[in-house]
Amino acid sequence: MSPGSDSAVLRRPEPIGRSEGQPLVRCRGLARTYGSGPTAVVAVHEANCEIPAGLQVALTGRSGSGKSTLLHLLAGLEQPTAGSIEWPGLHGNPAGRPAVVGMIFQGPSLLPALDVTENVALPLLLAGSSPADANQRAAESLHRLELDGLAAKLPQELSGGQAQRVAVARALASRPKLILADEPTGQLDHDAGRLVVSVMLAAAEELGAALVISTHDEDISARLSRRWTVSDGRLCTAKASR
Repeated sequence: MSPGSDSAVLRRPEPIGRSEGQPLVRCRGLARTYGSGPTAVVAVHEANCEIPAGLQVALTGRSGSGKSTLLHLLAGLEQPTAGSIEWPGLHGNPAGRPAVVGMIFQGPSLLPALDVTENVALPLLLAGSSPADANQRAAESLHRLELDGLAAKLPQELSGGQAQRVAVARALASRPKLILADEPTGQLDHDAGRLVVSVMLAAAEELGAALVISTHDEDISARLSRRWTVSDGRLCTAKASR
C-alpha cells in the first residue's frame, strides 16, 4: 500500500479524549501578546487544551486569527505572556529536540548551502544520529513523499511546492511524537497536497504521534478526526471534524 493512498490513513479512529497517561501538551489560560499599551496585539487569548498522543486536529480560522502563534507556542518556539503551557508527555519543552516535535513552517525553511538529503538529515545529525543512519532515514522519508529524484538538488533548484514537501520529509524523518504543520499544502497543487496529508496522517498513526495541521482547506479538515477553530485569538476545541 502506497503512503499516498486514502486507505493508508483511515485504518482506525484516533483517540479524541484524554490519553491514559500524561497528555503530550497541556495549556491553561495560554496567551501571547505582542507589544504593550494601546498598540498591543493579542495573538492568542486564554487558550485551554490538551493534546494526547494519537490526536489528529485540523486547526482552522481566518488568516491572522492566531493559528501560527498557537502552533509556535505548542512547539515551545515562543513563550506565553500569560497562562501556562506544559509538556508532561514530552518531558519538558520540546524546542530543539527533533525526535520529540516535528515543525513544518509556512515559509521556506531549507538551508540553501545543503542539498535535499543533507537538509532532511541535519536534525538527525544534530540529535546525535550517525551519518549513515541519518542519511538512511532521510532517504526513507524522501521516498514516502515521492522526492527520490530530488535528493541531490539544492534548495534553489526546487519549486516552492517541492521545497515544502522536503520540509515535510525533514520533520517526519525524526519520527517525532508531536507533528505541527502550519499550512503545509498552501504552495502545493491538489494531488501533491493530498499526498502530503496522507503521508503525515500515516506517519502519525505509525508513530502514535499527535498531529495538528493549520489549514484553510475544507478537504484537509474533513480528513482529521477533530477540528479546532481560532477566532480573534480565541481557541474553541469543541467541534468534531467527523
